Amino acid sequence: MKVADWQDCVRSDSAKKVTPDVIRAKSLIETAKERINLVKEINERNCNFVFEDYYTSIIEILQAIAFKKGFNILNHICLGFYMRDVLKREELYRVFDDLRFKRNSLTYYGHRMDFGTAKQAIEECKKLIKEIEKYS
Repeated sequence: MKVADWQDCVRSDSAKKVTPDVIRAKSLIETAKERINLVKEINERNCNFVFEDYYTSIIEILQAIAFKKGFNILNHICLGFYMRDVLKREELYRVFDDLRFKRNSLTYYGHRMDFGTAKQAIEECKKLIKEIEKYS
């Protein structure tokens, strides 16, 4: 089943109602922060890897938000729909979906970003993290 919104995610069990888990959420937030703190510099050799670390931190923070609210979300598409449809942050969803596309291109298809594109994507990640941390 192709999902088009949050309700599709719930119906297809890609987002499952669970007991809220504040401890797990806190651990995910700490992991995300530690991952970002390991980044010391961004250069042409490591920019794609740094981007992946920032993207992974976004996923961890979104998962933490969902766990606190009693949801276990099983894929990145539904994490985006959670942001768009539950948190009502369409503008953040659009940024996230673009980052998700870039990450998938890199991870699954081997399309590395040039330094400028990667730096811009990392800056978008930083802005997104700042916004979604407000929900954690």
